[in-house]
Amino acid sequence: MLYALPGIILGFSLHEFSHAYAAHKLGDDTAKNMGRLTLDPVAHIDPVGFIMLILFHFGWAKPVPVNTRNFKHPKRDDNIVSIAGPISNFLLAILLAGVIKLFYVFNAPDTFLVNIITQVLVLGVVVNIGLGIFNLLPIPPLDGSHLLVNLLPTKYSNILMEHYNTIIIIMLVLMFTGVFGYVIGPAINWALGIVFGIYGI
Repeated sequence: MLYALPGIILGFSLHEFSHAYAAHKLGDDTAKNMGRLTLDPVAHIDPVGFIMLILFHFGWAKPVPVNTRNFKHPKRDDNIVSIAGPISNFLLAILLAGVIKLFYVFNAPDTFLVNIITQVLVLGVVVNIGLGIFNLLPIPPLDGSHLLVNLLPTKYSNILMEHYNTIIIIMLVLMFTGVFGYVIGPAINWALGIVFGIYGI
């Protein structure tokens, strides 16, 4: 798990920074004013979410505060801010896979150091694909829930939010029991196949 830490820290930081940056560009400086418009991991990592990720392979960072009243088009802009995080994780995974490909292209020597770096990069790809897909789930408080609430008619989005706490408890139970992995595992493997397939790895 130690080799996965760089990918986890970078993935969390980039994910939350992307939310803050998108919100800033769309007119909401709430996150910026709270020091969240940064790649500094200290500003983004939630201790509990970080430990959960290490123990159960699913976790979270500190949510970036967003005030949708500052947006010109609240629902549309909130969707853009929400999707920015997962997209950043997918792009980072593609970038890291590209670096792995370069190791093959330039025939990197089979040394202890190169093997460690390769493992760190591979786990970085896996972690960021996992973070991206996990956050797209339409479950509060994940990014996917924002997309779902904004797309649903008000009547149904209100029903969803009324059961917010119950849904979170169910999600935590699924995480602790390992059921969650069976649910999104196939999606993660499918996405990994695409990312590594881009470079023929």
